Amino acid sequence: MPARLSSSGPWIVLAAAVVEAAVGYPDALHRRAPHPVVWIGGLISSLEAGLNLPDFNGTTRRLLGVVTLGVIVGVSGLAGWLIAKVGGPWAVVLVGTLGLAQRSLFDHVRAVARPLAAGDLDSARITVGHIVGRDVGRLNESDIATAAIESLAESFCDGVVAPLFWFVVAGLPGLFVYKAVNTADSLIGHREPRWRAFGWASARFDDLLNLLPARLAGMVIALAGGRGWKIMLRDAGKHASPNAGWPEAAMAGALGVQLGGPAWYDGALSQRPVLGEGGAAKPADLVRALRIYLIACGLLWVMLAVAGFVWGGFAWPL
Repeated sequence: MPARLSSSGPWIVLAAAVVEAAVGYPDALHRRAPHPVVWIGGLISSLEAGLNLPDFNGTTRRLLGVVTLGVIVGVSGLAGWLIAKVGGPWAVVLVGTLGLAQRSLFDHVRAVARPLAAGDLDSARITVGHIVGRDVGRLNESDIATAAIESLAESFCDGVVAPLFWFVVAGLPGLFVYKAVNTADSLIGHREPRWRAFGWASARFDDLLNLLPARLAGMVIALAGGRGWKIMLRDAGKHASPNAGWPEAAMAGALGVQLGGPAWYDGALSQRPVLGEGGAAKPADLVRALRIYLIACGLLWVMLAVAGFVWGGFAWPL
């Protein structure tokens, strides 16, 4: 691979972002080959089933969780390195699209916004259930809008900003490692007794990898919305997650609504802190959130282009 590839990294990442936004992960391809995240998820599940045994004490489970994290980081990083080494820049662009979720996130949230705007709450509950973990049967119109907006804001970090960030910083290996760790956090990084010790390392490493991207995501949302800085700085720390509060508080401020608050999970009421000020979210606010999201994605593209020129001019590594 040409040595100047490293100085043209932002252009490769931008190309991958544009391609992914245009085509996503096509249904025809999905029917023939599972998304790579499914593969890494299968590896994580297999390791968890074999190592997270009920007979082990908490210390042993935590150590085996560290081993599991090391395996998935090693496998995913090596896979990214081999593809970049053998395939070259165009392979990096095409395979890199698999680690991004701009199009998928927009499509999933728009699928909630459409029936919600039409007053079809039953369909909106079903579609929002695809992107959130709360009990959707209890959700009213405002609850659905709130849930979808929160998911959009948080996933803007997990599915867009953080993958792009690590793609720029560490190339395809960095992107693959981030996606693997994020998947591990989703599968085993829970607080329930079964996973608390075993998933500890994955959850903490995911927090670390999202530390800078989450704050960048919040700033980009506030910039895209034209406001939200004050609410973001005031309320981000209220969130239970050290990272999710930044994009969610920024989106609450940009929309002038309240997010968070009580929500039902697995039949239990969770009293979450309120982010933002103003009224409860409405269907129209979800549509506005999607517009802010599109502007925010566009701003990221501009940042990548600027980084490309600053990094080394416009030099595509053919």
